[in-house]
Amino acid sequence: MIRFSPVGRGTLGLSLLLGCATAFADDAAPAINSGDTAFVALCSLVVLLMTLPGLALFYGGMARTKNVLSILMQVFCSASLASLLFAIYGYSLTFADGGSLQAIIGGVDKLFLAGITTDSVVGSIPEYLYFLFMLLFAAITPAIIVGGFAERMKFSAVMVFMAAWLTLNYIPMAHMAWGGGWVFDLGVQDFAGGNVVHLNVGIAALVGAWLVGRRRGFGTPTLAPHNMTMTLTGGSLLWVGWLGFCGGCALAANGFAMLVMVNTMLASCAGALGWIFVEWQHRGRPSLFGAVSGAIAGLVAITPACGFVGPMGAILLGLIAGPVCVWSVDKLKPMIGLDDAFDVFGVHGVAGILGGLLTPVFALTALGGQGFAEGRTLMDQLLINGGAILFSVLFSALTSWIAYKVAAALCGGLRVDEESEVDGLDLSAHGEVGYKYSN
Repeated sequence: MIRFSPVGRGTLGLSLLLGCATAFADDAAPAINSGDTAFVALCSLVVLLMTLPGLALFYGGMARTKNVLSILMQVFCSASLASLLFAIYGYSLTFADGGSLQAIIGGVDKLFLAGITTDSVVGSIPEYLYFLFMLLFAAITPAIIVGGFAERMKFSAVMVFMAAWLTLNYIPMAHMAWGGGWVFDLGVQDFAGGNVVHLNVGIAALVGAWLVGRRRGFGTPTLAPHNMTMTLTGGSLLWVGWLGFCGGCALAANGFAMLVMVNTMLASCAGALGWIFVEWQHRGRPSLFGAVSGAIAGLVAITPACGFVGPMGAILLGLIAGPVCVWSVDKLKPMIGLDDAFDVFGVHGVAGILGGLLTPVFALTALGGQGFAEGRTLMDQLLINGGAILFSVLFSALTSWIAYKVAAALCGGLRVDEESEVDGLDLSAHGEVGYKYSN
């Protein structure tokens, strides 16, 4: 099998992302490598762990007591819905050949997973495993948006929005970036989904916060997180899963995959410390919430860069991301005036943009990075990455707005009524409560 160098593999992003990027010499039959298969299977399991229960607990702790169950429900059911839709048509439209429309969308050859058997191979792993790994990306991505409109959106509207957004936004974005579309052909340095996942959900959350409106009591201490123990647990599970999220994108158990995982680990550590140092200086004391948020900011920023930078570059990127996201949450959010409840844009959107723009800088070989494609300069790569980011912002804003409007039209509006919001979504929407207190 032809093996790509780290630079070449990075330029391909997720390894011809993977949409059947298998190159074999001398017409040799594709062969499954048991080590690669075991590694990607393990990565898939930890990515599921970062979604359920990781993301659910992370967000659940940020909610108020009366809404914690509704947050868990929205994340759990959004991931379940996205997984089924990805199996039915998402995988095909992302990775099958789109013919004349290949630049923007895939084809229908693999609808309902048609043609995939236990003998199908992508690279050196079974295609079923490749499908599972990519399904888990599709499962967690829309669920992250829940943090933008948390505590005031109808459950029915959430589910309709998720289906519409996955179809109108995520699948075309994933195809264009990973499935051989026009963004892929540009050679953007985005190894594991800075644009498709993090920037994308940040903009979607911002649009949702604008359309749904502010929560009652916005800007007051009454909206403070109710359970930081839960948020730490969820954030820690996210951190564990993120190593598999990024490392598994190498699709092979080798030194390059280990570099990706090391970069991911170090950036998260640096993000946590960078956040609390700034918080300590300006607020007088460091907080656990800040440490967890900083770790997530570092993870988001390293996502596009993890296959292109060296370990020291990853540390620097995390140290920059933490303070920048403190500014976005403390200063930029009040300037915008939108109630992005759990700071999806402030962390995922801002750190996603930052990571995408700084990836070429820290990819310089002089800074320990993997370099650029042959004939490409730093300025060339910055322009390409910047152009892809601009497109992602515009495309996400438009498609997210359409998805919210579809949900509003089908569900009689997006927002719960005032009485339901006051009582809490746990009881009003689900007839259950997260906690029962005895006398």
